[in-house]
Amino acid sequence: MLVLHLPTGGVGLLVYIIGLAVLWAVVSVPVYFAGKLVKGDRATFGSAMGATLGGVVVYYVVYLVVAFALGAVMGSPALAVALVLGLLGWLAVFRQAFNTSWLGAVAVVVLAWLILMVLDVVLIGVFGVGFPAFYPF
Repeated sequence: MLVLHLPTGGVGLLVYIIGLAVLWAVVSVPVYFAGKLVKGDRATFGSAMGATLGGVVVYYVVYLVVAFALGAVMGSPALAVALVLGLLGWLAVFRQAFNTSWLGAVAVVVLAWLILMVLDVVLIGVFGVGFPAFYPF
């Protein structure tokens, strides 16, 4: 289970917020390049940043609301329904951010994962450090 430990001091909180902003920008880079491959010149870095932030927010809100609402009725299967609906919400954000079809949104996501995996291999090879375990398999 993931436990979030927020810093207690002002400086620690500032460093935490700056770290989140840098992480957001770094994670948006593969999404930007994937968007460029799918949509060409119509994809911007701003749309990639909006998609990464909006996708995460929509996913977690949908997941939590559905899991809470259906959990009492369905039990454990509610988590699977929440996962699927959360992913559809996340894809809807990518679809809107890049003004593309559902298939185009899936293409952006898949290409972004592939680009992120390549970046991870390059970072490990050059600097000996990579992204935290993000592979879905």
